[in-house]
Amino acid sequence: MTKETEYAIEVDRLTKRYGELLAVNDISFTVRKGEVFAFLGVNGAGKTTTVEIIETIRTPTSGKVSLLGMDVTKRKRDIVPRIGVLPQGFNSFDRITVRETIQYYSRLFSCRNSDVDGLIEIVDLKEKSKEQFKDLSGGLKQRLGIAVALVNDPEVVFLDEPTTGLDPRARREVWKVLLGLKNKGKTVFLTTHYMEEAELLADRVAIIAKGKIIAMDSPGQLIEDNANYMVLKLQSVEERVSGIIRKIGFEPVHDNHRNIKVRLEHTDDVQKILNAIKEGGASFLGLDVRKPNLEEVFLKLTGETLQEDPAGERGTE
Repeated sequence: MTKETEYAIEVDRLTKRYGELLAVNDISFTVRKGEVFAFLGVNGAGKTTTVEIIETIRTPTSGKVSLLGMDVTKRKRDIVPRIGVLPQGFNSFDRITVRETIQYYSRLFSCRNSDVDGLIEIVDLKEKSKEQFKDLSGGLKQRLGIAVALVNDPEVVFLDEPTTGLDPRARREVWKVLLGLKNKGKTVFLTTHYMEEAELLADRVAIIAKGKIIAMDSPGQLIEDNANYMVLKLQSVEERVSGIIRKIGFEPVHDNHRNIKVRLEHTDDVQKILNAIKEGGASFLGLDVRKPNLEEVFLKLTGETLQEDPAGERGTE
C-alpha cells in the first residue's frame, strides 16, 4: 500500500556513477505535491541523469528516490501509470491529426478512457484538432506533446525543455498551458534553459552543478539572497561618462554598443550618478534601472550561463 506523504518526489542522498565519472554526487531534495519545481543546470551537470532516475529509466548507484511514496527501483510498474513525460523535441506521425495523435497515444498507453476533447481543450488546440501533425508550428507541436503526456491523467508531469527552439510568442502560449496544469493541481517537474521560464512558472528552483545541488529556494528568494543589488544601464554614452562614474566611486562595465552597466547597492546611487554626469557636462541617450534576475543568480553561483542545446538532444550526463 502506498504511504501518504506531502511530497510527490523525495530524493535522499542520491549518487550515480558511470565508471570513473561521478554524474550525481550525494544530492537530496523534495518536491511537494501540486508545485512546479524547476531543475536547472548546464549540460553535463547531472540534471538529466537525476530526472531519468526519478522517472525509473535509470537505476541509482546509491541513495533512495521515492515517487508518490514508492521506491523507484522497486515499484516501477506501479509508478509509470501515474506519471506523464514530455521528452525534449516531442515528435509524432506526420499525417495523423491532432485528435488522432492523442487517440493513438491513449491506446498505446492503454488509457482507453482518456478525455480526448478535454485534453485538446487544456492545451488550447480545439481549432487545430483536424490538422495533421506535419502542418503544426513548433509551438503547437509542443502543446500537443503536453496533451500526450497527460493522456493517463498523471499526478506528476515531467517536462524536459518544453519551449526549446520556440519563438517568444509560442513560448508564452506554452507557458499558459503549464500554468493551467499548475492550477489543476498537477505536480510539474520542469527542466529548462530559460531563466525567465523558471522565474515565471516555478514555485521552487534547484540549481545543480557538477553533480551537486548548490542552491534551492523560490526564484524570488534566490534572487534576494544572491543578488541584492540593482543595475543601472546607460545607453549610447559619451566616452567621458565612464571617468565621471569612476570618480565618484562606482565601476562601470562596457558592452559593444557604447552602453555601460553599473552595479548599485542603494536606490539613491542612481540619482548620484545622474547628477554627476549632468554636472560634468556629459550626456547619454537613455537609461534603465532594474533588479537582477534568476539568470544573473545562476551565473554568479555556477560561473556558467545556461545555453540552449542546438541539437535539441538529451545527452548522457
